[in-house]
Amino acid sequence: MAAESYPDDLLYHPGHDWARIDGDEATFGITWFAQDALGELVHYEAPEAGSSVAKDRTYSEVESVKAVSDVIAPLSGEILEVNAAVAEAPETVNADPYGEGWLVRVRLTEPGEAGSLMDAEAYRRHLAEQG
Repeated sequence: MAAESYPDDLLYHPGHDWARIDGDEATFGITWFAQDALGELVHYEAPEAGSSVAKDRTYSEVESVKAVSDVIAPLSGEILEVNAAVAEAPETVNADPYGEGWLVRVRLTEPGEAGSLMDAEAYRRHLAEQG
């Protein structure tokens, strides 16, 4: 399992999802906190490429030995690519939530929404306030 971390180059959603923005595209995944709370992932319900996602709305599910959890879109967009490796081996998210364990790549439809997300420092404070 990966060591606890919250990379500075990502933006964070209060639902424990992250976004890595690159121009008008972004990569989404779940945070170290989310994968740690869930435990070992055993299933990833991958959405279809070409489908739309809306900020703050569920676009997928992950299942662990403990629970099934919704995956929330941190930003709105159209799914360009789904990480097939995670669909085949969901535990990849536990090992590398910010690298090989990414979930989807999207073309952003509302790039301005990024202003509502937290940077790493704000997300760490959010976790401290929750816990």
